Amino acid sequence: MADFGWFSQKTNPIRDLNHPVQWPSPFFDFQNVLQWKIRNPLLHGGQGRIWFSIPAEANMATDIEIEIKKLRNKIRSHDQKYYVDASPLISDLEYDRMMERLRHLESENPMLIVPDSPTQRVGEQPVDYLDQVSHRVPMLSIENTYSLEELHKFGERVSELLDGDAIEWIVELKIDGVAASLIYENGVLTRALTRGNGAVGDDITHNIRTLQGVPLKLTTDSPPEVLEVRGEVYMNNRDLVLLNERQAANGESLFKNTRNVAAGTIRLLDPRICAQRNLRMFSHGIGHCEGLVATNHMDFLKELGSYGLSPTPFVECFSDFTAAASHCEVLINRIPELDFEIDGIVLKVNRFDQRQTLGTRSKSPRWIVAYKWEKYEAVTTVHQINVQVGKTGAITPVAELEPVQLAGTTVSRASLHNAEEIQRLDVRLSDTVVVEKAGKIIPHIVRVEKHHRKPGAIPFAFPTRCPACDSELHKDEDGVYIRCLNRHCEKKIMEQIRYFASRDAMDIEGLGEKVVEQLVATKRVRAFGDLYRLTVTDIESLDRMGEKSAKNLVVAINESRSRGLGKLLNALSIRHVGKTVASILARFFGTMEAIVAADLESLVAVDEVGGIIAESLFEYIHSDAGREVLADLTQVGVNMESTEFIDADGGVLAGKIIVVTGTLTRFTRTEVQGLIEMHSGKVSSSISSKTDFLVAGDKAGSKLSKAKKLGVRILSEEEFENILK
Repeated sequence: MADFGWFSQKTNPIRDLNHPVQWPSPFFDFQNVLQWKIRNPLLHGGQGRIWFSIPAEANMATDIEIEIKKLRNKIRSHDQKYYVDASPLISDLEYDRMMERLRHLESENPMLIVPDSPTQRVGEQPVDYLDQVSHRVPMLSIENTYSLEELHKFGERVSELLDGDAIEWIVELKIDGVAASLIYENGVLTRALTRGNGAVGDDITHNIRTLQGVPLKLTTDSPPEVLEVRGEVYMNNRDLVLLNERQAANGESLFKNTRNVAAGTIRLLDPRICAQRNLRMFSHGIGHCEGLVATNHMDFLKELGSYGLSPTPFVECFSDFTAAASHCEVLINRIPELDFEIDGIVLKVNRFDQRQTLGTRSKSPRWIVAYKWEKYEAVTTVHQINVQVGKTGAITPVAELEPVQLAGTTVSRASLHNAEEIQRLDVRLSDTVVVEKAGKIIPHIVRVEKHHRKPGAIPFAFPTRCPACDSELHKDEDGVYIRCLNRHCEKKIMEQIRYFASRDAMDIEGLGEKVVEQLVATKRVRAFGDLYRLTVTDIESLDRMGEKSAKNLVVAINESRSRGLGKLLNALSIRHVGKTVASILARFFGTMEAIVAADLESLVAVDEVGGIIAESLFEYIHSDAGREVLADLTQVGVNMESTEFIDADGGVLAGKIIVVTGTLTRFTRTEVQGLIEMHSGKVSSSISSKTDFLVAGDKAGSKLSKAKKLGVRILSEEEFENILK
């Protein structure tokens, strides 16, 4: 056999048996030499010795190699900023120019192309068929729940299985797409599979490589030896609009929804088609891994982000299942903000060791559940776009629709939220739109069917002046909302008074929208304090208000003086201070005087308040307008002290963990939980050995049985009430 070294075309041509050896490129590594040897039978006889010399310059990278490496690293870095961090540093044009330069250099130097180069996302040739590959760790399905009651039963079941150990709960969006698994070996993407039947999936590596948000090489110098990431391949609604425009222009059938596109596209044999459809992927799960650092889900997502992968957005972690379940409603309310579809919310145990303890059933893990609802869609037309002024001055656009039946109700309006949402959807008059209603939430516009758009449709021009008072509008600094800042704007005052009287605020029965409109329009009420100066004569002169109704309303207004600090803080329409935060502040400080005296640092230190809320509250109470409002309310006798103040020394339930179950007669469930928190106790949703009390009403069920078994003290409503006295 011949001896082999490296050699360059720049050396003297090597001749063996009078056959010249001509290499096709300047530099090759040892593997290339071996491949060349196999392809040249002349060397297989083994007569003589052949030595490939290596010139000094072959050890040095060329300027072209250096530039190519720098371009690849820059592009990967900008992919991370764009797809993972959502904070691009350069324009699309600059990015495209870098990519074009890299393509040019690689085309001129094909020997320098590597499989994980950013240019290699689009395959040259279709595959002949999809291989079937076994998952090293089965891709199981997720148990579904369709009510909060079912959700809480799941939480109780997990707590029992872990014998009352402290559990952190993850809450994240369930993306409506196609489940996929990515396998990285030493940082390089080597394979991608569909879920398939859970045990065996289709090899879709050729298509996954075309997804811009999926790095072909992890952005780290020390990747895990093996990293299997699971997630959801999906399509944005705006990209479906563009795709259907192309389909219509080509006379081809249209796609109904984003999931259908993702499911069909990811299994196509030709990756060039996949590349044109702009699919994306959110990562949220873990398969077979070797060398992973994270020991829980939140750390795992951070690790994925550092590698250049895109974790599912809006993920939160909670130490209590009740809080986690409540957060589902927060996420549901954010659905209209999303440009992608979701079909539920996922709750999962954070720690990997606890997941291991819980194990799996035949089809699904015991540590994860999906909270789902029915989705309803309808197609209708936009007749008009109006704008409304809210209680904080925010200008909200609203689409007036051709009435359409959706989930048993007639839908004729849908909020467009803000100027950026209109721009994102590109909604115009007479547009055909898809309206969605998921569960019981307010309908929202999912997308515009632009292929049905009439010629000459003009984009909506967002107003620059308030439609109510004609004041100049201002956009929030570092925000999306455009507001009227005029404190004397009549429409703004109406909305503030209406909210002030609402159930979650001062709860003034009889002070409805029509009455508020008349009181403000007739100048009887221009501020919150004016409500408490109203007389029966002032009110009975309004339309549809007789003497009896006027007397009842005056009584209701007077009674609201004693609602307490928590209700009042919520009623003042301070930006970012809602019902929950207002209650927390009231319990912590006890009096408005204490809140006013607190510096910004003290406000930020309050649990669940944080910087943005604290700054907004501090600015309000120390502004001229805020001081005027508080002084006026004090003058008319509104109670500025908390009815739920936490004693600095701790309440009678300080440090106690309490569970409430069964049908209550003396209190509502919310009232009991409020009393527990008021007296420094902690409300829990499940019984464990750490539970101090179970407050049990009628039909207490399994929680009562478990409490008896664990020796937890059981309280009737009367006994609970006596403890608080």
